[in-house]
Amino acid sequence: MRYRASRMERVELTRLAALPRFTRSDTRLLGPTITLPDSASFVWTYRDIFQRELYAFRARSERPYIIDGGANIGLSVLYFKRLYPLAEIVAFEPDPYIFGLLQQNLRSHGHDDVRLERCALWSSETRLSFHGDGADGGRVVQEDAGGTAVQAVRLRPFLDRRVDLLKLDVEGAETEVLRDCRDALDKVESLYLEYHSTVGQPQTLHVVLEILASAGFRVQVLPCSVMSRPLIDPPVASGMDLQLHVFGTRP
Repeated sequence: MRYRASRMERVELTRLAALPRFTRSDTRLLGPTITLPDSASFVWTYRDIFQRELYAFRARSERPYIIDGGANIGLSVLYFKRLYPLAEIVAFEPDPYIFGLLQQNLRSHGHDDVRLERCALWSSETRLSFHGDGADGGRVVQEDAGGTAVQAVRLRPFLDRRVDLLKLDVEGAETEVLRDCRDALDKVESLYLEYHSTVGQPQTLHVVLEILASAGFRVQVLPCSVMSRPLIDPPVASGMDLQLHVFGTRP
């Protein structure tokens, strides 16, 4: 059935969309207060998560184990908790400012049982330079290029048992993370990742798809945005020339 937004929801999303970019504000769109750093990215993400339900999945039990890599301000966690209130969730977010909003929003909604990790996911335990954008597009880089130093950890230790859902939205680090834990992905039942292609850097979509195929996943791919004339006018946003939703399920 096609999702139909309520009048209140439409009015609030319209209000938020009219705010200047990177203006901190609050909304009660989901009941308790959510504090957001950027209205445009919030509206985009809200529509993907709560209207399109891109993260919907079926778990074997009422207490699924969910790993949320790149939790941002917590909309994904709030969705998972609505879907499975008893879910055990580990959420990673490296941006110090955004992490504070993540903590605040989950506390506002009464989700003190979520394990929050203020660190990036990578292929080793190290320190990386993080470049925030004040919204949802911050990313880590290996070289020190004037960003904020953040702790990075491996995903592997968190794949020590069955994972009902692994979500990776780590702004370009997904290939590095998957390479490091490819032999442990057999414990993952369902997977979502956002693939990012950085302008001027080699594309690694083929690597991602090969890793997922070798782990036994059936894959579905959707573009993050509708594009026209990509052979003439390649879309570029925030330094990315390709962003894809990638879904992995078990046959």
